[in-house]
Parts: sequence; C-alpha cells; structure tokens
Amino acid sequence: MSDSHVVRATVGAGGQVTSAAGPGLVDIQVNGYAQVDFNADPARLDLSAIRQACRKMRSRGVARFLPTFTTDALPNVLERLRRFAQFRRQDELLEAMAPGFHVEGIFISPQDGPRGAHPLEHCRTPAQLPGLLDQLQEACGGLLKMFSLAPELPGALEVIAAGARQRVVMALAHHAATPDIIAQAVSAGARLCTHLGNGAHATLPRSDNYIQHQLANDRLWASFIADGHHIVFPALKNFLRAKQLPRCVLASDAMAAADAPPGRYALGRTHVDVGPSGRVSLAGTPYLAGSSLTLDKALLNVARYCDVTFAQAWEMASTQPAKLLDLKNLPTVKVTVTEGGFSLQE
Repeated sequence: MSDSHVVRATVGAGGQVTSAAGPGLVDIQVNGYAQVDFNADPARLDLSAIRQACRKMRSRGVARFLPTFTTDALPNVLERLRRFAQFRRQDELLEAMAPGFHVEGIFISPQDGPRGAHPLEHCRTPAQLPGLLDQLQEACGGLLKMFSLAPELPGALEVIAAGARQRVVMALAHHAATPDIIAQAVSAGARLCTHLGNGAHATLPRSDNYIQHQLANDRLWASFIADGHHIVFPALKNFLRAKQLPRCVLASDAMAAADAPPGRYALGRTHVDVGPSGRVSLAGTPYLAGSSLTLDKALLNVARYCDVTFAQAWEMASTQPAKLLDLKNLPTVKVTVTEGGFSLQE
C-alpha cells in the first residue's frame, strides 16, 4: 500500500486495535441500509428514511458511498435515479455523502449463476436498449460514477468505451465472458471487477475460467465482499494476493438488512431472508442476494483473516475506492473499534 501512515491506530493490552483515525470509509456499492431499500418502488422512496440510513453509515465511519440501483424495468431504474438526484439537491448530508451513483444491472448475463439474484425478465442487452448510458446520466444529472455490466453482451464493448470517455468507472459483473472478451473490455476502458468471485457459475473449469483471468489482468481493479459468505476467507486471502492490494477495494453490497436484525427484507421487487449469521439469501433458495455486511466489519474481517494489516485494510475501504472514483478531500474520521465494528467519535 502507498502510505500505511495515513491511519493512526491505538492498540490495547491484548494487541487488538481499540481506536483509530484516518480518511473516512468509501463504500462503492450500497443497495440499501438500516431497513431502507434504495431499490424500492420509486414512489415510496423517502428522504427522511434515506437520511437515517446515511446517519447510520456515518456512525460507522463511512464518509462517502454510492447508492446502487440494480436490474429492474428501465422506467423504475430511471425514476430511482431522478428521485435520489432530487433528494441530493435538497439535503446537505446526502449531497456530502453520495458523490454519485452506481447502476449494477440491466446489461447482465441472463444465465443462471452469473445472473445471481437479478430478475431474468428485466435483463437486457445494449443492442436492445441503445442509448441507455445517456438516459441514466440524464436521469441523475450526470452523476453516474459507476456502471457494472456483462462485457460479452452484444454492444457491451461500445458501452464500456462510451462510459470510459465520460469518466464513469466501467466494471465487469454478472458475466460469463471469455478471456478474449475480458481483454477487449479492458482495452475499451473497463477498470474494475465488481464483487469478483460472485455473480458466477457454481461450477467452473479448475483453472481456465473468467475469475482467474480477471485476477490475472493487472489493468483491472477488483472489489470484494468480505463477509465470509460471498467468498470464504482463505479464498479471499488468495484473491487479494493475486490481484495485489493496491488494486483491491472492499465493498459491502449492503441491502436493507445491513445494520438491522435478522429477518425477511425487500430487495427491489424480490424478498430475501437474513439468517442469524448475517447471510442474505433469495427467499426460499440458497442463492446469495446482496449482503448485511457493513464496511467497517469488512475491514476488520480482512485484517483478522486475510493476513492484511489494519492500516492496509483501512486503505482498501477508504483511500483505494476514493482513488478509483477520483474523490478528493476525504474527511478524517475517529472511531472506537470493537468486535462489533466501528463507532464514530464525534
């Protein structure tokens, strides 16, 4: 990592970090938080509830985040972007914390496995929806910061190139691309693999597969969901070593169950179950569907289980995603650190 002195940590008698100060955390993938679903019916989105979610994230040291909108009928996605952009103009806290938006979906693989929990009936290709990128930008006032898509779809390479010209972080996700298509996507301007290791077939060729080819491409960064469910920690440790830490970002992929009790929650137009361990699955199935992870816990998990220092893990959750998104002037946060995560020191 570039500067391990960015984070100042206090270590207790047992060798555990008890408090720390450093650049605020940056979460590039938040579908919802604290019982608030950002992918709810657009007419039901409520600024006061979103503000409460922001305050809860901030209490855990998160300074910036990207509200993330997933696969749905296009009018719903566009209206969510419009509503959030309007709320952002009305509210100083949301404006400060949400520098832009992340759209993950619509242009994803329809195959079982790579599609994950995204609804098949709303999966489309760029050839079917020409001009989508411009529609998204118009809806959110030019604040699209990140767009995740499957590069093998007809027309996807052209969308990647167009997004890169607009300085949008174009990310590979929910795909089954060949090595050649992955290389072409990178040449077109793709910079990131969204939640690498997930949104994939349950069974793959042992070594010649799209996860390995993305790990091996040194022009691609990768985000990881470090909850122990999306990727078991020994595998995540290997992934971090393969991708190398300066190209690694921690993301929560949080939905409404984050910072909330176990139970049943809405994720867009579907329902998910959250068990006592925090594992989130599509209701009635074993399939993962978002997470209940908070970014501070992701940081602590990586430091605890992946042979990464606390300072390095902090950078993967703060200055690294800030660099990816070209965010400047992260505020310094001071936190108390416990097994349960961070508590902001006001």
